[in-house]
Amino acid sequence: MAQIYRQIGEKYGVKYSEDEILDRYRWAYGQPWGRSRLRYVDDGRPFWQFIVSNSTGCSDSQYFEELYQYYTTDKAWHLCDPEAENVFKALKKSGVKSAVVSNFDTRLRPLLQALKCDHWFDAIAVSAEVAAEKPNPTIFLKACELLGVNPEDAVHVGDDRRNDIWGARDAGCDAWLWGSDVHSFKEVADRIGIQV
Repeated sequence: MAQIYRQIGEKYGVKYSEDEILDRYRWAYGQPWGRSRLRYVDDGRPFWQFIVSNSTGCSDSQYFEELYQYYTTDKAWHLCDPEAENVFKALKKSGVKSAVVSNFDTRLRPLLQALKCDHWFDAIAVSAEVAAEKPNPTIFLKACELLGVNPEDAVHVGDDRRNDIWGARDAGCDAWLWGSDVHSFKEVADRIGIQV
């Protein structure tokens, strides 16, 4: 992220190093968001403008637009697990339902389509649409509702202890921490008894 913010920002006068951008990003992301109770409302532009300008010291609207548009494309993202597609096919074939539960804006659905993985999931609960952000149990309960499963029959896998683990457990779901409890989607499948 810091590399992209810097690369695109150079032509707009961004002078901070990648390390400085990353430190400033973390600071900005950790600040209370006072404009609404949610950071990601609709397309999330006001929130992301705050993040970008505080991370880079640049509030040029053209810079923001170029950066914002970049993050709507599959060039900006990659799938973290090369076995993911095979695992999700096996889950679906076995009758296991899956959903994306994400604190993000309305760009998520087209982004998943661009990454060609939207069809892996039976439901998508995105905070900008649900009007609740993790760790609020509401977003996990909405995902369960969309899947047609009870929370006690669901497990949520995420990479943030507060948002993903505590939030899911507050909703009544089981929860596993990525990188600690599980390290790959295949390991998730193995833990629920699905052969890939």
